[in-house]
Amino acid sequence: MQGKQNPDDSVDAPADDAALVGWLRASEPAACEAFVRREVGRALAVARRLLGSEADAADAVQDAFASFFTSLDRFRRDARLSTWLHRIVVNAALARRRAAARRHERTIDELLPTYEPDGHRQGVRPAWDASGAASLEREETRAIVRRRIDELPADYRDVIMLRDVEEMGTAETAAALGVTPGAVKVRLHRARQALRSLLEEEFAP
Repeated sequence: MQGKQNPDDSVDAPADDAALVGWLRASEPAACEAFVRREVGRALAVARRLLGSEADAADAVQDAFASFFTSLDRFRRDARLSTWLHRIVVNAALARRRAAARRHERTIDELLPTYEPDGHRQGVRPAWDASGAASLEREETRAIVRRRIDELPADYRDVIMLRDVEEMGTAETAAALGVTPGAVKVRLHRARQALRSLLEEEFAP
């Protein structure tokens, strides 16, 4: 008779989603460990993009895998398992951003541009110079941009993080946030306007 699989043995996760779900639902330690090994790199990459911190990303991924395994019975196979895990990681990362950013939020109305009756924008600041724009590629300036994104209200911050940082599509973003694609487009437009105002404050001479 074949001996029981040792949880410490190295095993490979099945590629087929149906087999994989059954394998994980059996709750064999080796199965869960193999799945985590297979997916943790991609999960961490997503969390890092959204959080910008290695420690926060690791915590978010840990939360996400815990949520994934406890809610596995609710998986209905209307999406790929990897897509479902991706959404859980995104939600875990966004939850951490919301908790950290709540104290810095400003209202969207105070950040959006205002216009004169003739259509000219009020309070136009000089555009930041080329060296300032080029510095957006630097790590320290990316940190400033993330900090400014954190000043956006949560609904707008989440949309701009998913669309412009995580580069998710409109439909996928709508599904992740539980809103319509139209709402995503409106929020993204307003979020970009508001972020531009914040960056003008930061980088304009």
